[in-house]
Amino acid sequence: MTFKDDLGRRAAEVEKYLVTCLRDKGAPTRLLKSMEYSLLAGGKRLRPVLVLSWNGLLGGDRAKAMPFAASLECIHTYSLIHDDLPAMDDDDLRRGRPSNHKQFDEATAILAGDGLLTEAFVLMAAASLGEGLPADRVLRATSVLAKAAGAGGMVGGQAVDMELTGRTGVPLEELKKMHAMKTGALLTASCECGAILSGAGEADIANAREFGRKIGVAFQIVDDVLDVVGDTATLGKPAGSDEAMGKTTYPSLIGLEKSKTLAREYVDEALTHLSGYFGGEQEFLWQLARYIVDRVY
Repeated sequence: MTFKDDLGRRAAEVEKYLVTCLRDKGAPTRLLKSMEYSLLAGGKRLRPVLVLSWNGLLGGDRAKAMPFAASLECIHTYSLIHDDLPAMDDDDLRRGRPSNHKQFDEATAILAGDGLLTEAFVLMAAASLGEGLPADRVLRATSVLAKAAGAGGMVGGQAVDMELTGRTGVPLEELKKMHAMKTGALLTASCECGAILSGAGEADIANAREFGRKIGVAFQIVDDVLDVVGDTATLGKPAGSDEAMGKTTYPSLIGLEKSKTLAREYVDEALTHLSGYFGGEQEFLWQLARYIVDRVY
């Protein structure tokens, strides 16, 4: 099985669970359709896959961790719906089809995002119900994820991104800090939460956290590069939108080739945090880290 086949298999496992998440909640029909339109739109399911892979690597129960993993996808999807809104990035395409507010309307899109964010916490709690995971693990992971998704993480990063848009002379360190919040925080939390839910010790949790932090930086650098060299059909969203909106990116500050080199350096650093592990999950995480940067070669 190739890496892409394995990633697809893991994404399909998450997708199968996501299909069941929003049903029988009593949501109005149009709101439910809007939430499912974006949640079930496909994608690599990278964040829940990272939760499950680190959980499995450290001896956890993947089935019991699935509700928590699914919560990451709900949070990620809500952020995409809101980021695409006219008041934010004003994007008409997402994953190769009309953005939520284009398919429905702005009010419905806002509410769909709100609904998915709230549902994420229902799923986190569900991980400890019945014969689920120990409540102390779920509580700690929930705290980590809430901080990563909130004003000091993803939401704060989007706010800073809006402040920097159209501004010239943005220092590289400021760009790094913004992306560590907007993109990196949720990827880091995915790995860290997977480790926490497995019952691993602090050294293993630290390895997961640092792996996530470094691939998070690499992921954003590569996204910036692909916005320049990619095309709309491949990206599933408008190519060249960063430049059109006056956003500061890694290529605009240090150039394409230096950006590619920097992304590879971060991936190489991430891989050092896998050196003490063995088996299928370690191999998958190794290949996943390489895949992130190989997309621009």
